[in-house]
Amino acid sequence: MGDQALPTLVQLAAQSLLEKQALAISALEDLPCDLFPLLFMEALKRKCTKVLKAMVQAWPFPCLPLGALMKKTLDMGTLKIALSGLNMLLAQKDWPRRCKLQVLDLRKENQSFWNVQPQAVSTDCGPPPLKKRRNDLMEFRPEPGEKQVLKVTVDLCLELCDLDEPQTYLFEWAKKKKGLVQLCCKKLQLWEHCNCTVKEWHPYHLLDIMELLHLEDLELHYPWSLSSLAVFAFQLSEMRNLHKLFLSHIYIPVQMTSKEQKQRIGVFLTHLGKLDCLRQLHMDHVAFLKGNLQEVLRCLKTPLESLSISYCQLLISDFKCLPMCPNIAKLKHLHLKAIVLTCPKALQQLLENVASTLETLDLKNCKMSDSLITAILPALSRCTQLTKVCFYGNNISMPVLKNLIQHTAQLSQLTEEMYPVPLESYDEPDALRAELGSQYCTELMNMLRNLREPQKVSFSVDQCPECGYSCYYDMDCLLNCQMSD
Repeated sequence: MGDQALPTLVQLAAQSLLEKQALAISALEDLPCDLFPLLFMEALKRKCTKVLKAMVQAWPFPCLPLGALMKKTLDMGTLKIALSGLNMLLAQKDWPRRCKLQVLDLRKENQSFWNVQPQAVSTDCGPPPLKKRRNDLMEFRPEPGEKQVLKVTVDLCLELCDLDEPQTYLFEWAKKKKGLVQLCCKKLQLWEHCNCTVKEWHPYHLLDIMELLHLEDLELHYPWSLSSLAVFAFQLSEMRNLHKLFLSHIYIPVQMTSKEQKQRIGVFLTHLGKLDCLRQLHMDHVAFLKGNLQEVLRCLKTPLESLSISYCQLLISDFKCLPMCPNIAKLKHLHLKAIVLTCPKALQQLLENVASTLETLDLKNCKMSDSLITAILPALSRCTQLTKVCFYGNNISMPVLKNLIQHTAQLSQLTEEMYPVPLESYDEPDALRAELGSQYCTELMNMLRNLREPQKVSFSVDQCPECGYSCYYDMDCLLNCQMSD
């Protein structure tokens, strides 16, 4: 049999029991709790549908971490079996005596619940380690007088799916069982091309099915008008445990008046300000941010750890408000991507404010000139906690790049550095002289190695002279092509 492990006596007993499904089902009432996980896995492997449905109804632990057993994020066959078992359980006036099921967990978590290998029966009368570890993991203590509620927890990324996908099946089921079951999603991503967001499955309706109080991470990669965002804001205010919010492609309809814009923005900010747990705010292609950044940041109740603004038009007044906003004075992550930076003093002051906490700084494609880079260097050199910096897509000459690298000499925590190739590498815009670029990068890498021990460094080129895609020089100063971000 080679290196294949022999089955234990307990595993052999489980396999034997499953030879006759009716016998296995009748044995569940007296089956030791510690054997349930093993029997469940064996039944799932053998596709013993009737046994699996019966086991769901007799599950002796507060949580059934089914997602940890699924090869896919949501496997349709396994999902249908589990939900069918829940249907049977919910249809019963009195649940089975030993059933303690409170949560069907469809996330890829609690792997350790299934990983413990059964051992031979011990003569020790004390509780076996397996039982203790499972009890510690799955412990559930309802508050006095609290009504037990059946929850289904899941993390969802709705992208390029169709109406036959498991996600839609789950939504349909949860919609029918609303009031009996809570659909709890901690992480949710909605994408524009997901068919679930078409017809009856608009984001409003999807969110209406869920228990929004449990949502912690929400990404909306979905084009919404400012009016739609204002309507969504009422649901947003129910997400009191939301830690991360990502908004993308929020546009202002041409026919919307300035008064209407102000009113819609006010509604959104009123509800955004109710999120006491918000720590990460990401805004991509958000049209209303222009001239309103101060109001957005001012409405927040708690300090942010991460602020990301990309592909947004900002006014000088927006930049000037950044160093004066107390809610971003302790940032760990600052990403300003594809933002035309027009106020170097404001960026300099902001970096000074966050110098003791900032860990990642991304200023990609900000069209920063030599003068702007030079202005922020003293503040940048004080950001001693930085682990990652990105200056891709900026117009920087060789002397200023040397100065930039010189100012990072004391940043000992850096693990990844991304710089543009110097302007001298081009004959004209987008016309790279590859050999010359390699020479400049070699000189810069030698300079870096003399200052400290760099871990990962790259120098970006806007357009590869061979394939037309973006490319970069690696630490060996070799040109690597890559698909554009």
